[in-house]
Amino acid sequence: MLKLNVLSGFGGGSAVRDSGSGYASGGGATDIIDKFPFSTDTTATDVGDLTVARYSTAGQSSSTHGYTSGGNVGPYDVIDKFTFTSDANATDVGDLTVARTNLAGQSSSTYGYASGGLVDPTKQNVIDKFTFASDANATDVGDLTGSNYSVSGQSSSTYGYTSGGGHPNIDVIDKFTFASDANAADVGDLTETKRNLAGHSSSTHGYVSGGWGATYRNAIEKFTFASDANATDVGDLLAGIESVTGQSSANHGYTTHGGGDSIQKFTFASDNNSTSVGSLSTGVSRSQCAGQSYVI
Repeated sequence: MLKLNVLSGFGGGSAVRDSGSGYASGGGATDIIDKFPFSTDTTATDVGDLTVARYSTAGQSSSTHGYTSGGNVGPYDVIDKFTFTSDANATDVGDLTVARTNLAGQSSSTYGYASGGLVDPTKQNVIDKFTFASDANATDVGDLTGSNYSVSGQSSSTYGYTSGGGHPNIDVIDKFTFASDANAADVGDLTETKRNLAGHSSSTHGYVSGGWGATYRNAIEKFTFASDANATDVGDLLAGIESVTGQSSANHGYTTHGGGDSIQKFTFASDNNSTSVGSLSTGVSRSQCAGQSYVI
């Protein structure tokens, strides 16, 4: 049975071998869709193309498809979809309510969400929603607590989270429910203000890694889904990096640095530093690519 990384039932235990794949789409001036396996540590392979080359996009994941929405070089309102079951190019399946860049992605079991983003200042707090059941445009279903961009996204089984960002740099963790269309609430803080960071999700916690504060940041932070609380610093990346994206298996978080082509991994079972596990498929800069996760 296929399950999203956001659903309950995925415990920590690193003794359980991960299955499925992580994806990194777009980034820099490319349209590349890269895939790397969760079961082994290895270099990613180029398995397809987006419909438009772009960066500063948001990634969403259903149980069968990856989505890449928004992005720069436009800005764009495009929602691209590609299948997890075979290696193929993406197709344009809809539009966001407003073209924007530097936005965050979240995923419930039935919908993809795109929150925040750099555009008209009156629209930088938008939470968009689009269905996985059919190809359709997004609808505006709520607002973040502030006007923000260069944010990261996390997803539990019941809530979407938008954390960090710049306008100017903030430490806010916003939460919005999947059960109904509503505005987000401020439910905690990161340990520091920063933007251009990666987001990850286990079955019990949201994570952020990397980013830009006063300098390049290397912290891995964690906050619980069980209650509203501040994040704690639980580990370090190999170095301070920004413009990163995140992927999540059942047992690990991955931080993909498109500008440096590196893929790092850290465990959900315990608080620890990351390790280097591979690289993207090309030496071309893939800064600010989108991340998707296929968890089996």
